[in-house]
Amino acid sequence: MSKRIPGLYKRGKQGIWHIDKCVKGYGRFLESTGTSNLKEAEQYLIRRLEEMRKASVYGIRPERTFRQAATKILLDYQHKRSVGRYAQSLKALDPVIGDLPLRQVHQGTLDEFIQSRRKQGIKANTINRDLAVVRRILNLAARLWRDEYGLTWLETAPLLQMLDCDDARKPYPLSWEEQARLFERLPDHLREMVLFKVNTGLREQEVTCLRWDWEVSIPELKTSVFVIPGNGVKNGEDRLVVMNTEARAVINRQRGKHPEFVFTYTNGKPTDRINTKAWRRAREEAGLPQVRVHDLKHTFGRRLRSRGVSHETRQVLLGHKNGQITTYYSSPEIGELIEAVEKVSWSDRSTPTLTLIRSENSRKFPAIGRRESRGAV
Repeated sequence: MSKRIPGLYKRGKQGIWHIDKCVKGYGRFLESTGTSNLKEAEQYLIRRLEEMRKASVYGIRPERTFRQAATKILLDYQHKRSVGRYAQSLKALDPVIGDLPLRQVHQGTLDEFIQSRRKQGIKANTINRDLAVVRRILNLAARLWRDEYGLTWLETAPLLQMLDCDDARKPYPLSWEEQARLFERLPDHLREMVLFKVNTGLREQEVTCLRWDWEVSIPELKTSVFVIPGNGVKNGEDRLVVMNTEARAVINRQRGKHPEFVFTYTNGKPTDRINTKAWRRAREEAGLPQVRVHDLKHTFGRRLRSRGVSHETRQVLLGHKNGQITTYYSSPEIGELIEAVEKVSWSDRSTPTLTLIRSENSRKFPAIGRRESRGAV
C-alpha cells in the first residue's frame, strides 16, 4: 500500500483534504484541495507544488480561470454600486467562458457569447456592457492583481472590440392622450408610482426605493422635497426631487401606509419594481407595447424642454451629473425648480405634446415621424 504524500490532512465533517506543507523558498503552504478523495487531493497538491516551482524559478504564472477572476472582482467590488450590474453580466458570461483560462479569453472566444446573446434578442448596448465587464477584469488581471509570487494574473490584456449600437431603441415620450390611456389601465399602486415618475423624472429604482426619511421640509415655501442619497443614484450624486402639484398629491396619498417606504403594494408591503406583469399587460391593452418604464423619464424631460425650461434646470430636475451639490440649493432656487415642474403638470396641458405621424412602418419603428405640436393629441 502506497504512502500518503506528506502535507495532507483531513478536516471537517465531510473529510475534505487540506494542505499544510512547508515549501522551500515559499514558506508554509496552507490551502484546501476541495475534495474528500485522497487520490484527487494528492494530484491537486502535486499540481500546486509544480505551479509554485515554475512561478518562483521561471516566473511562469499559475493557470487561473475566468471564473476565479470573476469571483475576485465580485468580492473586491461588493461594496460598490456597480457590483449588481457586474454580477448580472458575469452570470450570463459564466456558462460560455467561466472554465476558460484567463489567457484564452479574447475576442475569438467571446464570439460564441456574442452570437448567443444576439439570438436571444439582446441589444448591442447590453452586450457591450457585458463585454466591458470582461475588459475590466482582464485589465485588472494584467495590471493590478498580483499573486503570492509577485506576478500579475495575466501577462497582457487583449483588445476587445465593442459592437456598433445600430439597433438601439429610440425613446418614446408619451402624449397626454397616450398617458391617460395607459394610466387608466394600471392598478392603483402602479398608477401612483408612474404618475409620480412622469412628474419628477426619477428612475425606476429611485421611485421604488423612495423613503420617508429622505423628505426635507421647506417651511418658507410651505412644501417639501426629497433628497435621495448618492449611493442610491446612478451617477453617485445626491438627487434633489422637487414636486409639482400632481407629485405632491401622490405623496400625500401615500402618507401613513408604511413607516419607511413611500410606495407599497396594495397589501402594504414595499415595492421593488414598476416593470411587472401588470405594467406590461396595461401597455398591451392601451395599444402601447413599445413603451418602457424609462420612457416616463423621457416624457418628463421632453415636456420640460417643450415648455422652454433651460438646459441647466433640466439637468438638475432629471438628475444628470452636473457637479453641483443638490443639498445646498437655496429656497429661492428650489422655488424656481418647482415653478419649472409645474409647467408639465396635467392641469397645464397647453404643454406642447407629440403627435405620431402614422405610416406603414409606425409599429415597426414607433419613434419615426414624431414631431412637436401644440395641444393634446
